[in-house]
Amino acid sequence: MSLQSLALIANWPVPTAATAVVRADGTVVGTQGPGQHRFALASVTKPLAAYAALVAYEEGAIELDEPAGPPGSTVRHLLAHTSGLAFDEHRVTSAPGERRLYSNAGFEVLGDHIAEAAEMPFAEYLRQAVLEPLGMTATTLDGSPARDGVSTVEDLVRFAAELQAPRLLDPRTVAEAMTVQYPGTKGVLPGYGHQSPNDWGLGFEIRDSKSPHWTGSSSSPRTFGHFGQSGTFLWVDPVVGAACVALTDRAFGPWAIEAWTPFTDAVLADLTA
Repeated sequence: MSLQSLALIANWPVPTAATAVVRADGTVVGTQGPGQHRFALASVTKPLAAYAALVAYEEGAIELDEPAGPPGSTVRHLLAHTSGLAFDEHRVTSAPGERRLYSNAGFEVLGDHIAEAAEMPFAEYLRQAVLEPLGMTATTLDGSPARDGVSTVEDLVRFAAELQAPRLLDPRTVAEAMTVQYPGTKGVLPGYGHQSPNDWGLGFEIRDSKSPHWTGSSSSPRTFGHFGQSGTFLWVDPVVGAACVALTDRAFGPWAIEAWTPFTDAVLADLTA
């Protein structure tokens, strides 16, 4: 099964690539490449970690506005990359809520916070809260909740369907996660430079009017998702009612900046034809 546009991944300068598109009702409308091949997710791990955090919130293990991370920071700040923690170091570079400082360290602090509240390692909490209920049996986290996930396109399609029609969470919680947190906050989108504003939800980047961007030029402003430095991405466009997952085994770089936008535009053209 394949949308014609998905064949474009055959032209990407990568050893291995796989992709799929799933509708809001869970129907997979196109696939290309080895759907069961396990890829390193890099930062596409973060949406999975964020979803686990939202389950912990609904279960009452944590509150979004409880203290976590640097002084003055909360769980919400950590999810929205506004805690003030540096990119890859556990040091404070600004006051909470002041700037959008994309932070792997922030997600590591978040993982530790949830592990303490749930009284189990974060990877185990993620498995019980998200992976197992969604049937994501090929997905594992061995290390940082910011970047050490490994998964397949087939598994991430299940997650992408959940994001569009939540079963594990109250739809109102998911809507909050896709709503801009700390509006107007400026910051750097890794690989794409300064963005003003650099809009983000709770663990999910929100496209809005960012330029340049890794999604399509025709992607709706409501599009949300994440990309990873291992050449991976997942986006959901609520306007067209579909999500796309693409995983590769080549590090993000100029090739991805060149390839991803026309690819997404072609997918969206197929979906709306």
